[in-house]
Amino acid sequence: MENKTQRATGDTKDWILRFVKGMFIGSGFILPGVSGGALAAIFGIYERIISFLAHVTKNFKDNVLFFMPVGLGGLAGIFILSFVVSFLLGSYASIVLWFFVGCIVGTVTALWKEAGKKGRSKRDILILIVSFIVGIIFLWKGAGLFTEVPHNTWTWMVAGFLIALGVIVPGLSPSNFLVYMGMYKAMADGFKSLDPSVIIPIGIGGVVTVLTLSKLMDYIFSKAYPQLFHFIMGVVFASTIMIIPTDYAGFGFLSYSACVVMLVLGVLLGAWMSRLEERYK
Repeated sequence: MENKTQRATGDTKDWILRFVKGMFIGSGFILPGVSGGALAAIFGIYERIISFLAHVTKNFKDNVLFFMPVGLGGLAGIFILSFVVSFLLGSYASIVLWFFVGCIVGTVTALWKEAGKKGRSKRDILILIVSFIVGIIFLWKGAGLFTEVPHNTWTWMVAGFLIALGVIVPGLSPSNFLVYMGMYKAMADGFKSLDPSVIIPIGIGGVVTVLTLSKLMDYIFSKAYPQLFHFIMGVVFASTIMIIPTDYAGFGFLSYSACVVMLVLGVLLGAWMSRLEERYK
């Protein structure tokens, strides 16, 4: 009887622990500069996630039971953080955007190290530079296009696709793309209000992406890891430059100081999460 009680207590604690891990991973899907995939790696479940996605029918029941608390925790993390993000972006957009930029800057060292873990050639550096320049030109010239992105089923499915990339590629945080496309706050508002017209398409886009791309990305990374990662880095850096806020109307000394403080806090958070990933990878 005592063994059964201990086993049940252990199972409950493990369930709660996986739920909490899921909350952190979920926050990584909505916080620019923080990668849900990287957080999954930190908590030691990334490889199992990718294995499950690449071979869904293998040990299906065990995997569903294992990931159920993780999934529920992820939804809770997204829901809770969406309240904070929605309010702050509505009231202090420029200040908060500097925090997001800081989060991404704080991960640069770790991203550079990750990209070169299988070697780095002059060709890889060239790919990084070219993808950065092309990304800047594309995002700059297409600024009018992106600021007028309609919020409908198809664009929310694209948002789901971008968010899912953060699961498949550890260290990649696609949320800054959504900030640039003007969809980020609307997404946070949708999560906060449990709007099915936002949540369902994002969910569909995310599920389709992870199911179709997990094997493909695994194959590409196995064949051309440095080239693909350096290309991704260039695009991420370009999109980060483009989300730097330019609207400082009505700003005084305290507001400018807040921008600096939030930038520093973002850098510290990004660097801390990167160190955790490296420690527990």
